[in-house]
Amino acid sequence: MTKNLFYFSSSIACHSNVHALLLKTKIVLLLFAAVNLAQPCLNAQSIFELEGPQSMLMTGKGKGQDGAINPYLNENCIAIVENLGENEFEVRIQHKRKLISIQKVKPGKTLEIELLAGHELYFDSDLKSKASLEFKQEE
Repeated sequence: MTKNLFYFSSSIACHSNVHALLLKTKIVLLLFAAVNLAQPCLNAQSIFELEGPQSMLMTGKGKGQDGAINPYLNENCIAIVENLGENEFEVRIQHKRKLISIQKVKPGKTLEIELLAGHELYFDSDLKSKASLEFKQEE
């Protein structure tokens, strides 16, 4: 009887350890999934088709008005603009309707632009093109 009682209690302990291990594994997997799902928020990226002639507000005016989601809208950040199309286009930066800069982006080229809090970023294109826009936190 003592032998059976020992087997029963060690079986329960073993089952309890397996259950705890499974629970820990589930927690680790959930954390891993949450980090992977949050990754797009850390580096928001979007691809845009530009139909020339066109001027498109990308970020700076706020929710519902911007073409892209900038997770760093109220702080300084870096805008990474890549020309994926066959024609060049311009990136225009404004602040309170005042022109700050205009930079041309040639096909296949990438620009990193410091975007200060409150500044607006526009894509201006005379011809059809395609652009990738990504934001990253300023280091």
